[in-house]
Amino acid sequence: MEPQVLVVDEPSIGLEPRFIDMVFEILDDLQKTDGKTIIMVEQNAKKGLEFADIRYVLVSGQLAKAGYGRDLLNDEDVGRLFLGG
Repeated sequence: MEPQVLVVDEPSIGLEPRFIDMVFEILDDLQKTDGKTIIMVEQNAKKGLEFADIRYVLVSGQLAKAGYGRDLLNDEDVGRLFLGG
């Protein structure tokens, strides 16, 4: 099987930091080298926002923010709610 779309749910959950980085490197390779589209749910907001091209932030199950590029990493509301500042 050669899927074009991968749905990834919480790839960092329960992993120590060095393994989290490894998982995201593999996902990055699948995306950039193999051309896979990746739909990800990730509670590690910083890692998830750094990885994604298009980002959606949910608060209590409702869409709170959406954006492209690194816009949401620099958004004050997102920073205050999820990134500790």
